[in-house]
Amino acid sequence: MDSMTPEPSAPRAGWAEGERLWRRGWVRWLIIFGVWTGMAFLFTNQLYYTRLLSERPITWGDAASSQFIYPYLWAFGTILIFWLAERYPLDRQKMPRNLLLHLLWATLFVIALNGLFHIILHFLFLDSPKRPYMVRDTVQTIIYNSTEAYGIYALLLLLHQGFRYYRRFREGELRASQLEAQLSQAQLQALKMQLHPHFLFNTLHSISALVHKDPECADQMIARLGDFLRLTLENSGAHEVSLQKELEFLGCYLEIERVRFQDRLTTHMEIESQALDTPVPNLILQPIVENALRHGIAPRSSPGRIKISAKRKNGLLRIEVQDNGPGITAISKSNGRFREGLGLTNTRARLRQLYGAAHSFDLSDAPGGGLLVTLEIPVTRASTS
Repeated sequence: MDSMTPEPSAPRAGWAEGERLWRRGWVRWLIIFGVWTGMAFLFTNQLYYTRLLSERPITWGDAASSQFIYPYLWAFGTILIFWLAERYPLDRQKMPRNLLLHLLWATLFVIALNGLFHIILHFLFLDSPKRPYMVRDTVQTIIYNSTEAYGIYALLLLLHQGFRYYRRFREGELRASQLEAQLSQAQLQALKMQLHPHFLFNTLHSISALVHKDPECADQMIARLGDFLRLTLENSGAHEVSLQKELEFLGCYLEIERVRFQDRLTTHMEIESQALDTPVPNLILQPIVENALRHGIAPRSSPGRIKISAKRKNGLLRIEVQDNGPGITAISKSNGRFREGLGLTNTRARLRQLYGAAHSFDLSDAPGGGLLVTLEIPVTRASTS
C-alpha cells in the first residue's frame, strides 16, 4: 500500500478544475461572450420598453440590431484588456508605470471602440441621403461615451486584478498544503524509523544474554530476527498495511520472544475476519506487545499470557492487547503518571500524525487483572496491500 497522502478538499479541487477550464481559450471566450450577450439582452430590453412607452415605439428586433453592437465590441475588447492586465499587472513594484500604460491603453480603447461603434451603427442603420456620414458625429460619439468607456476599462482591469490576486492566494495555499503534507510524511517516516533500531537493539541484547547460556536458543532467535527484518523491509515504504499483514509481522516477532521465554509465554488472538483487510499503521502492534512483555511478563516467574483482539464497529477498528501482569502500576510513576518508553511514546505520536483527533489510545487495568491497551482508529478504506 502506498503511504497516506491527504486528499484535496472539495473547494480546492473545484478551484483547480475551474482554473484548468479558464486556461482553455475557447472556454474563456465562451464565458466572456456569454456575459456580454446577457448585457446585450439587458440593453435591448431597456431600449425596447423605454421606446414602447414613448410616442415612437420600435420593435424588439430594431432595438436588438443596435444594442448588440456595443456589447460585442466590448467582448472582443475584454479579451484584449485581460491580456494587457496579465502583461502589465498592477503589482506594487511596477504600479506607477503600469498605471500610466493602462491609462494610455484605455484612451486608445475609448477612441477606437466608440469610433468603430458609431461607424458600424451609421452605415448599417443610419446611413441615408438625408444623413450622410460625418467625422464630427463620430468624434461626438467618442466624447459622449468616453466616461462610460473609461469606467468599463477600469472595471475589467480591477476584475482581472482581483481574480489574479485570488489565484495567487489559492496557489500559495496549495503550496502551503503540499509543504505541510511533505512535512507530515517526513515526520511519520522519522517516527517509524525509530522503531527499527529500538527493536533491533532490544533483540540483540536478548541474543547476547543467551549466546553463552543457551547457544541453540540464541541461534533460533537470530534466524527469527532475520525473518522479521525481511518482512519489515518489504514494506518499509508504507505507513499503513492491512491488519492481516500487521499480524504476520507480529507473529514473527512473537516467535522471537517465544524462544526467549519458552514455556512462560502463551498468546491468544481473537480477530474478526472482516477486520483483516482494514489499514493500520505499519508496525503499530509490535511496540504495544513489547511493552506487555517487558512490564507484564518478563519480571514474573509464573507463566505469562497475552491476548490480542480486533473487530470493526461503527466505522472504527478496535484493537485490544491484554496481558496478565501487574497492570497499570507497572508503568506508573510515584506521581501517578505513566512511565512510557520509546515504543509507546512513538506509537502515540504516529497515531496523532496519521489520524489526529479521530483516534483513541488508552491504557487501563484489565477487568481480570493485567494491563489493557485499547486502540481505536477510523476505517478509511480497504487495504490494497
